[in-house]
Amino acid sequence: MSTIFSGIQPSGTLTIGNYVGAIRQFVELQNSHNCFFCIVDEHAVTVPQERLKLRDNIRSLAAIYLASGIDPNKSTLFIQSEVPAHTQLGWMMQSISYMGELERMTQFKDKSEGKEAVSSALFTYPSLMAADILLYNTDLVPVGDDQKQHLELTRDLAQRFNNRFLDVFTVPEISIPKVGARIMSLQEPTKKMSKSDENAKASIFMLDDPKKIEKKIKSAVTDSEGIVKYDKENKPGVSNLLDIHAVFSGETIEELERKYEGKGYGDFKQGVADAIINVLKPIQDRYYEILDSALLDQILDQGAEKASLVANKTIQKAKKAMGLGRVKKKNQ
Repeated sequence: MSTIFSGIQPSGTLTIGNYVGAIRQFVELQNSHNCFFCIVDEHAVTVPQERLKLRDNIRSLAAIYLASGIDPNKSTLFIQSEVPAHTQLGWMMQSISYMGELERMTQFKDKSEGKEAVSSALFTYPSLMAADILLYNTDLVPVGDDQKQHLELTRDLAQRFNNRFLDVFTVPEISIPKVGARIMSLQEPTKKMSKSDENAKASIFMLDDPKKIEKKIKSAVTDSEGIVKYDKENKPGVSNLLDIHAVFSGETIEELERKYEGKGYGDFKQGVADAIINVLKPIQDRYYEILDSALLDQILDQGAEKASLVANKTIQKAKKAMGLGRVKKKNQ
């Protein structure tokens, strides 16, 4: 059984795009893979965070994972900062990372552009990301296009370490998630839906209540034609809503086009909202049941313990390979 690692930053509530593109697929993957799902809170602090809000976000993300169907009996769910081996190996990975390759990371360029004070951790965090992955003998890492460059660096660092020292790390493969609907902004349907969008109407979050979901869908950009037809180039707003409807209802685009033939956008948008609510409402109910429960803490404690067992073995091998620490002398 191959091992999968994935980490999500606790930087705000997930959108339905995050659910479709990541969480929902993780629920399927855990049935056939050894999965480690990590809340990467140490990555979150590469940019300023309000400490109490960060703690709330960490707990909230863990609850969303579980409410969405991540099973602690099948997967290991844990918080990055509760497994110290991550930062230990992160430093070791920094020592074999080159300035030039870190400078080429487009995410650093994007996040630091126009800012006077930029954290050094924002520059070096791809080394920590590599450590996250390599600690668990990871075979596959499911990533989107925005993280592919970091995964290439992870592979390079694993190979560099193995060649320079000892063969310690599994070189992970990049797993591009299976092709599915890409959820776009409700207000600018030519760009991806994002949890950091400044326009509150542009994104639907997993914890939005039914009334808010309906309101956002009803205000979604369409066109003046009034025909429910899939045409990404000429009707991007309608096409995006069709993608969302299909993903959440299980119906095909063709079935939906026939279903709303001769009907206006009002009926169509109500159908989109209903499809989303039908999927999210049970998740939300479960989320609020476990958010402040002792069960959530128990699952995260067990996850940190399980993750540490694997990570500590790897870090000891890596330290020995680099010559760190000491070899205790036996009594004569």
